[in-house]
Amino acid sequence: MKLLLDTHAFLWFFDNPDKLSTPVRTALADPANACFLSVVSVWEIQIKTGLGKLSLSQPIEDAITLSASDGLQILPTDLNHVFGLAKLPDHHRDPFDRLLIAQALFEGLTLVTKDEKIQRYTCETVW
Repeated sequence: MKLLLDTHAFLWFFDNPDKLSTPVRTALADPANACFLSVVSVWEIQIKTGLGKLSLSQPIEDAITLSASDGLQILPTDLNHVFGLAKLPDHHRDPFDRLLIAQALFEGLTLVTKDEKIQRYTCETVW
């Protein structure tokens, strides 16, 4: 399975793994699964950190570097992902989440998220 971490899932994975559900922890621990973090999530984290809405235990660069050493891959954003936004129903207004959904659909990824609004889309999710 190819997993795309929603922003909150990455933050919990890194700083507070007890907040992750048992199925998510199992999926993330399975070496047969590939795990991705979107540049979209890094952008969201940087914005929220800069606005003072989010504080991290260490700089996001360090969290990503450490996670990459455990196999986390960074998913870039490309035009196909952006164009995919036009195909999405209007279940969710959050632009970061909508782009993650478009990426998951285009790339055939399972989105790791607790967000029930995201679970209303046709992309595969796990929680």
